[in-house]
Order: sequence, then C-alpha cells, then structure tokens
Amino acid sequence: MAAMQARKSRVLKAGLSLTVISALLAGTALQPLAAQETTGSQRTQHGPESVADLAESLTGAVVNIAITQSVKPEGDEGFPSPNLPEGGPFEDLFNDYFKGKDKDGAKTARKVSSLGSGFVIDPSGYIVTNNHVIEGATEIEANFANGTKLKAKLVGTDTKTDIAVLKVEPKKPLTFVKLGDSRKMRIGDWVMAIGNPFGLGGSVSVGIVSARNRNINAGPYDNFIQTDAAINRGNSGGPLFNMYGDVIGINTAIISPSGGSIGIGFAVPTEIAANVINQLKEFGEARRGWLGVRIQPVTDEMIADLKMDAPRGALVSGIVKGGPVDNGTVKTGDIILKLDGNDVVEMRDLTRIVAESPIGKPLEAVILRDGKEIKVMVTLGRQTDEAAKPADAKPVQESTEEEVEPDESMPTDPDTTVPEPSVDTLQLSLSVLNAETRKQFNIPDSVEGVLITDVPQTSAAYEKGIRKGDVIVEIAQEFVDTPDAVTSKVGELKQNDRRNAYLMIANNKGELRLVAVPLD
Repeated sequence: MAAMQARKSRVLKAGLSLTVISALLAGTALQPLAAQETTGSQRTQHGPESVADLAESLTGAVVNIAITQSVKPEGDEGFPSPNLPEGGPFEDLFNDYFKGKDKDGAKTARKVSSLGSGFVIDPSGYIVTNNHVIEGATEIEANFANGTKLKAKLVGTDTKTDIAVLKVEPKKPLTFVKLGDSRKMRIGDWVMAIGNPFGLGGSVSVGIVSARNRNINAGPYDNFIQTDAAINRGNSGGPLFNMYGDVIGINTAIISPSGGSIGIGFAVPTEIAANVINQLKEFGEARRGWLGVRIQPVTDEMIADLKMDAPRGALVSGIVKGGPVDNGTVKTGDIILKLDGNDVVEMRDLTRIVAESPIGKPLEAVILRDGKEIKVMVTLGRQTDEAAKPADAKPVQESTEEEVEPDESMPTDPDTTVPEPSVDTLQLSLSVLNAETRKQFNIPDSVEGVLITDVPQTSAAYEKGIRKGDVIVEIAQEFVDTPDAVTSKVGELKQNDRRNAYLMIANNKGELRLVAVPLD
C-alpha cells in the first residue's frame, strides 16, 4: 500500500513538472490567475465591493450594552457552607461550589451580567437598543469602540415594539448615525449589521434584505425586515444599515434551533421605530392613536357577500361605545381600505397605521360600504392602558372565530326550559328573542336578532365558533328578527349559488363578529 501511495505521489509531482515545462516551452510564464484574466486597463476587482470604509465610519457609533441584574434565589438546596480555615487548600473549591449561599446554605440574591448592542442617534448621548436587552436591569453601561465606558440611564421603553432609549453623559459629542427610511428598501438590497454577538464587540456582517413586512407574532405591530446578514445572540438592539450608512432597522430576533445564525434574522424597520424613538425621547413613553373599533380579517369566504374581487382591508366587527368613531362615521360591517393615505392590505396593517397616526387630527379614511367606496373623516383618540379603559374599550385588534368560546354565563342547568325552536336551518336551532329567552340566555335589550338555541358540534357553524346563546343579527348585511327570515334569506343565497352565508353574530355581551358559514 505504501508503495502505491508513494507511486501516486510521484505521479502527481511528475504531472505538475510537465505542466510547468509545457508552459515554459510555450513561451509563457505562469502568472496569478487574476493577472492572466485582467491586465492593464482591463483590470477589474474580483469579488464583491469592499465595505471596509463604510464599516470603519460607522463602528464608532455602535456600542456594547452591558447590564447587571439582581437575581432572587429560586430555592434552597439545604447544604450549609462548611467553616474552613482562611487560606486553606480547599477554600477556593468550596467557595465556588457554595457561591451565592449564606453560612446556613440558603441561597442569596446575586448579580448577573448580560450583553447586547445599541447605537448612538444623537451626539449628546441618546442611544437606541432593544427593550429585552435592558429589561430588569439595575445597572446599564455603554461600552464604546474606543474603550470608553459610560453609565447609562433609561429614558423610556416600549414593550410592544421592543425598543428602548438610553442616555449617557459624554464629555464631548459622540459619533452618531442617522435613521434612514426603511420603506425604500427592496428585497435583494444589501445591508450591514454591526453589533456585539456572543460578547465579541464591533463585529460586522453583510447580507441582503430577504423579505419585508414579516409577521413573527412578536407583538401587535409586527412588520419586520428579514435579512440573512449574520445576527446572533448579543446582536439584539444593534443597527441594520443600508449601503449609505443609514440605519434602516434595529436587529431584534432570529430563528435558530441552535441559538446561532442560520441566515434568518429580523429587524424592526425604522418606519415603525422612528416615531417610537422620538416619543420615548420627548415623553418617556410611546403615545399611540386609537380608532375605537373591533376588527377581523376579510376572508375568501366573505368576498362575495361583501361585493369584493379579492380579500383586502380590515373588516369592522364592532364599534366601541364612547370611542372616537361612535358617532356613525364608521359602521359595523364596513371595510377600512385606507387611512391617512396608507393602504390597508390586510387587517394587521390597520393596527399599525392607527398606532402611528397623529392623535386629535382629522384623517381621511376610505371604506367599503354596501359594495361602494366612500370617504369619511375620522379623528383618533389616544390609546391608553387596558386597565384605564372601560371593559369594552379595546384598541384595534384581531377578532377571529376560533377565539370565540361559549360564555360561562349561559344557562347550563339541564332542567332549564328552552322554548321549542321554531326553525332549524344551517344546522342551527333558532328561536325568537323575547323577554323569556333574553332572561334565560342573559341577552341584553340592546341586542336584536334571532336566538341560536342549539349548535351541533359536528356542524360547520360550530367549527366557525358559533355557540348556543349567540344571536344572528344580520345575514348578507340584512337585518333578521325571526327564524323564518333566516330561512328565507339562506334559501335566497342558495338560489343565487352563494357558497357561504355571511352572518353577523352577537354574543350575550353585545359584542359583534362576522362569520362566513358554508351553505353546503
């Protein structure tokens, strides 16, 4: 075997020698590959254009965020620390093992450190990072590329967008970066991330915008930029730059089974972050608009009844009493297509647009009502904490059939007498609403329509979230008040070859939602 390997080696060497000799005999000296391909005026650079100059100009504005937290003990292992003579040979070993315990073995509070990233947006010392980077911190320190370390105080934080603003007090103006316009970024554009991955400060990675408008269910205003630029633990809060050196995103999250980058990272775009950052600097909190409606998605099953070609916009399933549009401007069943010049492509777009729009200023809304687009003026109120609102006053949010559960206040006593249903249609048992049925099912006087007294669990209506005690208010945008009216309208829809019945359903709290029930 050794002889064969030696022979093979010799053959390779001989082949190489023949190659060199052949080149010399041909009258051409061997040159580096690049020199052979491009010489003189035709020389071009191999590989992507360097980003060294750009990275060098930006690194000074990116900081490492170090925090200290006090961690409370979670239990007591019950092993008392032994009393050892000071300076003994086993002192260090036992101190390591019993670290964080008192002399009786009980765990004591200890401090732990965590690392993240941030960037300077103002030479006076304002720094942007992620809320989750500094959450729970007792001390915050910003470490700069030149070795400077400054204590930072928290100016304000917003958990819904995971953004925090810090302030340091520098002796001289700091190097800073500008916020760019993320709306100009296209899929395929080059981006650069600078941060503190795994505690390795000043790391630079380059990639492209892989996708836009990503919803990863991190919060109510998800609209992330997805990038394949390497983002790892410790990059959180760091900037994502375009190739002009403007910040177009704040690196926030990654998808990774191992904890390391697999090329799927997410950044909060500046189109969302810029307004939040300005408000945190000015008020110490984010102040958002509030329209005072409950909304749900427009589905394929609904478009025929809504007289639409394709699903778009946000469907208004309820109006909050006392809210900004509780004046007839917007009605239940309307579809909001545009607000303040911004298109509402899907339901979550309206949530974000309302939150970012000015409060107290009249705004033009385009809505679809009875198949016709109309323009109305709305004025947003200010969104406040849930605890400060009436129980029914909720910000713009999703209301889906799957989230609807039977109300616990419905009668469950098997001996409760329910009037004999007069109609059974759509696999629903229906009855008129009168004083007796209202009392039995706790239906308020404000709710009008046809009572549902039974819903088989095998029915399509049950799968859509309809339950006993709900009330059918409208079918295909027409009010119904008797079981016969429901049957008649369903028959009409079938004659018109409709595949679904578009029902407005009220629960026993008066909350409305729109449900498409198959007619098959």
